[in-house]
Amino acid sequence: MSDSLKATLRTDLHAAMRAREQVRVDTLRMVLTGISNAEVSGTEAHELSDAETLKVVAKEAKKRKESATAYREAGRPELAEREEAELEDLQVYLPEQLGDEELAGIVDRAVAEVGATSMAQMGQVMKIVQGEVAGRADGGAVAAMVKARLVG
Repeated sequence: MSDSLKATLRTDLHAAMRAREQVRVDTLRMVLTGISNAEVSGTEAHELSDAETLKVVAKEAKKRKESATAYREAGRPELAEREEAELEDLQVYLPEQLGDEELAGIVDRAVAEVGATSMAQMGQVMKIVQGEVAGRADGGAVAAMVKARLVG
């Protein structure tokens, strides 16, 4: 991929605008706004790398997933469907998510590498696992699996 992820998002936004795909337009605008906000936050403005841009996209996708769940639980299926449609649009830009078996293998290797035997080493294990999964698994799921390995 020669273009940056941000450039790809902009190109896709323009294509969605021409095709009059309103949900996709709104979703891509929201992500690009999040990227712009991340670029100017902190002490000094800077252009985000593809890895940093991917984190923003993953964060927005996570928000959509949580919102859809909350709307379903509140009996608002029409709002949940909108959030799920936005989530589908965002997942195109995210790397393939790890399956439970793949994630378990990574966690087991990290536990063995650290020699972890108790919850006191959870931070060390998480650091290794997070470095390896890098956006391909939900942080909460990773933490739960590491915790289960260290407790059980």
